[in-house]
Amino acid sequence: MSQLTIERSAKSRATMTFFVCFLAALAGLLFGLDIGVIAGALPFITEAFQMTTQQQEWVVSSMMFGAMVGAVGSGWLSFRLGRRYSLLIGAVLFVVGSLLSAFAPSVEFLIISRVLLGLAVGIASFTAPLYLSEIAPEHIRGSMISMYQLMITIGILAAFLSDTALSYSGQWRWMLGIITIPAVVLFVGVLFLPESPRWLAIKGRISTAEKVLLLLRSTNDEARNELEEIRDSLKVKQSGWALFTSNKNFRRAVFLGILLQVMQQFTGMNVIMYYAPKIFDLAGYNTIHEQMWGTVIVGLVNVLATFIAIGLVDRWGRRPTLILGFIVMALGMGSLGLMMHIGIESVWQQYFSVGVLLMFIVGFAMSAGPLIWVLCSEIQPLKGRDFGITCSTAVNWIANMIVGMTFLTMLNSLGSANTFWVYALLNLIFIFLTLAFIPETKNISLEHIEKNLMEGKPLRMIGSK
Repeated sequence: MSQLTIERSAKSRATMTFFVCFLAALAGLLFGLDIGVIAGALPFITEAFQMTTQQQEWVVSSMMFGAMVGAVGSGWLSFRLGRRYSLLIGAVLFVVGSLLSAFAPSVEFLIISRVLLGLAVGIASFTAPLYLSEIAPEHIRGSMISMYQLMITIGILAAFLSDTALSYSGQWRWMLGIITIPAVVLFVGVLFLPESPRWLAIKGRISTAEKVLLLLRSTNDEARNELEEIRDSLKVKQSGWALFTSNKNFRRAVFLGILLQVMQQFTGMNVIMYYAPKIFDLAGYNTIHEQMWGTVIVGLVNVLATFIAIGLVDRWGRRPTLILGFIVMALGMGSLGLMMHIGIESVWQQYFSVGVLLMFIVGFAMSAGPLIWVLCSEIQPLKGRDFGITCSTAVNWIANMIVGMTFLTMLNSLGSANTFWVYALLNLIFIFLTLAFIPETKNISLEHIEKNLMEGKPLRMIGSK
């Protein structure tokens, strides 16, 4: 085989790998659309159904409850049926949940519809990062999983733009129903994806796993070496709950994944995603159209800042990027709380408040947003990966639901300044937790991370060579 033929083959395989990862990351687009759409729709839904503060919190957080249930169930689903079929089921639920939400005749029906939609989000939030971590080569694994987060941010921005366009006519049902279109696109796209080679190996389908790796890796040797690493890791005969109860090192990985997801949710990012118009109202922007265009700016900054993570995650590393992100988020939340305390009266104070809010968005989008998902998909050993990611993803949605259900109540009881200061303090705490427990995993194979973990190395050292 000539050198030119080899180079063309490697380029073709790299293109195929990117295409596969991009299609899988479309699940993140739906994830983002469903997170973002409620921010713009909520004021109109509140007016249509005359909702109380508690009902508003339930409409927002009901999707997180469904997502928690979906994340727990998707562990079993992805293990039994495979990553690909799990994504297909998620796509169907996205379609059904979006349509039911759009035609909801009452608050109660809307809450139930959003629980169903949450099931789809839970499946996507579990399965897509897992699938990407198992499909992508190790040297671009962080970037590919970060692309999933990028798709989430694009989905949020698209939802904000759609909400803003429809806000002039108050068509909240169209805001909720339009998500059906990308859900159908996701379903069709997933039909063309290969199954995860690691899942195929777990099920004993070694020859099929080899074919997938040969399709996606740069060289045949690279594909076969990775297959051997996977087969070696499969020699551990325990899995899931059995491994959790019998192996303290696996328990450490599960608890680390849980800690990571708690840290991500209690940064306060989803407070802004779900209640952006309310926050702009607090910042002195009192008309609905000012608030809606403010949410669009938030969504755009969120997208652009995610490119920072994609550029840094496999170069600078996970730990330093996380630490910088928590510092920026603490400063942003603290400054916003200070402005609320002083009182926002002049135009320049309004601009400054928006500026520090956007600084917080940049801090999250470049660090905790994508990197938590990257780390959670990397630190679990293969035989317990489904169980470990199920636990961490379920906790993500429990924490997410708590944030969604408490923000308006915190504003009413603590005041706006103290509420934002609470989140600033939490981000400071997360800096020290990162230094103490979070490993650096860039350019390290999943199998090597697993080896270090099972040898009992400190958690912050399981990514060392």
